[in-house]
Amino acid sequence: MSFDESAKNWDTDKRIARAKIIANEISNSIDISKDCSAMEFGCGTGLVSFNLYSKFKSITLVDSSKGMIDILNSKIDKNEMENMSALHLDILKEKYLDLKFDVIYSSMVLHHIHDTKGIIKEFYKLLNKDGYLCIVDLNEEDGSFHREYPDFDGHNGFNQEKLKSILCDSGFDDVESNTFFYDKKIIEDQKVDYSLFIMKARKLPK
Repeated sequence: MSFDESAKNWDTDKRIARAKIIANEISNSIDISKDCSAMEFGCGTGLVSFNLYSKFKSITLVDSSKGMIDILNSKIDKNEMENMSALHLDILKEKYLDLKFDVIYSSMVLHHIHDTKGIIKEFYKLLNKDGYLCIVDLNEEDGSFHREYPDFDGHNGFNQEKLKSILCDSGFDDVESNTFFYDKKIIEDQKVDYSLFIMKARKLPK
């Protein structure tokens, strides 16, 4: 999957509508103060964060796709979003992000990351004490969701209990999850059902 090539046509009506639902779920799942700083990991063109910008003092949007970041920067400039900044960065490979955050969230990204344990540990390091992690992703499925992308080599969604164990092993507390979104996509004239969960956790002082 080439996200650089997909960036210009990423903001479809379906993705925009889904991002609003996801943003509302994140906002309703955690205690957010307007003094909080946030990071969106794998932000794409910023569809989720554009629904959350008024909730945070600042949002740092990180993505490893330059094409996505270029589109995002043009949207930030056009809409004069002074509390949003974009970084073209792979935080697993380039460990020079010297910021810490009160909230980290990601949407439909984790299943693209091979090293699930590694990225969860990195999130833990990047969070302030009492900070929240919110992950929105696919429930475990049979691979149909990415059938149209033969080069996809990520995870076919996640088993929530197994992912919870990874978060707990990485030091997170108060790990909770629930499925909140059900939809279908059309692939090769066939309907593919899928569902999304939100998993939240907290970095409590040890």
